[in-house]
Amino acid sequence: MKRFTCDELAGLVTAYLEDALDRPDLDGVRTHLATCEGCERYVEQFRATVVALGDPPPEKLPADVRSRLMSAFRERRRL
Repeated sequence: MKRFTCDELAGLVTAYLEDALDRPDLDGVRTHLATCEGCERYVEQFRATVVALGDPPPEKLPADVRSRLMSAFRERRRL
């Protein structure tokens, strides 16, 4: 099982929430989330944003909007 850093996990959030990870990566993300309160909170905030945006899913957002959202989440993670 791969062990992810917080930065690596941030890059996998969308795939994780869409259930698009292969088994080893999914297990690695779940293990990381179980031991990292900051990343667990980050994923929950990301999930809440997706729900608040409703349709369309994040990958269907205009590129500039998605980029701004991802930047905001990365900056929030560093705080």
